[in-house]
Amino acid sequence: MEWFARKWGVGLLLWCMFALSSLAAAQEPLAPIPDGQDWQTDKAQLGGQLFHDPRFSEDNTVSCATCHPLEQGGMDGQVRSVGVLGREGLVNTPTVFNSSLNFAQMWDGRAEDLMAQIDFPLFATHEMNSSWDKVLPKLRQNADYLRQFALLYTDGMSVANIKDAIVHFERSLITPNGRFDRWLKGQEDALTLREKQGYSLFKGYGCSACHQGRGVGGNFYEKMGVMGNYFRDRGEVTLADYGRYNHTRREEHRYEFKVPSLRNVALTAPYFHDGSAKTLEDAVEVMGRYQLGREIPPEDVAKIVAFLKTLTGARLE
Repeated sequence: MEWFARKWGVGLLLWCMFALSSLAAAQEPLAPIPDGQDWQTDKAQLGGQLFHDPRFSEDNTVSCATCHPLEQGGMDGQVRSVGVLGREGLVNTPTVFNSSLNFAQMWDGRAEDLMAQIDFPLFATHEMNSSWDKVLPKLRQNADYLRQFALLYTDGMSVANIKDAIVHFERSLITPNGRFDRWLKGQEDALTLREKQGYSLFKGYGCSACHQGRGVGGNFYEKMGVMGNYFRDRGEVTLADYGRYNHTRREEHRYEFKVPSLRNVALTAPYFHDGSAKTLEDAVEVMGRYQLGREIPPEDVAKIVAFLKTLTGARLE
């Protein structure tokens, strides 16, 4: 290194070191969340107001933020959320943070994108139990909404424009530059030795075969119970456990779910579509047993959990 620096200069040496670091990062199964912005700030601000507006629900008690509180990691921490009239949902609420990185929305993937996703909780009897015919007149009573929509959209307030504003807001809910992202970008001291060991175990056990890319998941489907009969062992199988089958009616999709993103996973307990894993340690053990066919030793579980906690990022402001 010293000879190289004398002959070619420190600048070229630093460039080579950066290139090698970038090449190593490119070979990782995980990737940093992009820093670029793909939303309009003014529309996102309007969408944020709508996201917190309970008038979307039949009885004006439930907003998007009710089940996706931003101060709690983008989900409410319940096994199943409670909608209008105290009605309990069917599956565990996923986080809204970094949802724009998912290749499809909802546990069963029935919404192809964020725009399509908005209708499902609005229409669901156990969530908002409403319709656009009911919501639109209520929102049009708000003069400030009418003014903002007139400024931002040539045709003013409409269902399409309401959904568009909410999508801009949800796209803004990314959490880049967490400690793991900084480590991927070359900041070696961003992680402790124990956390790095946890990441190596995460890859070595095969967790990264499903949890990969920018979202550390969220980019394809997998059956729950690849290496063991999870539902038989858990018992009391429900319709919601059928997963993607409920949407496609194809037998090969029974018990299949979108692989969840592990971004900010330390903030989003309980885990799985059924909320059955109360802690990260529980989740890692169950995944090892039923998805990988391995009983992961407690010390390895602890190290993997230490790594998973480095996936917590901060929302862009």
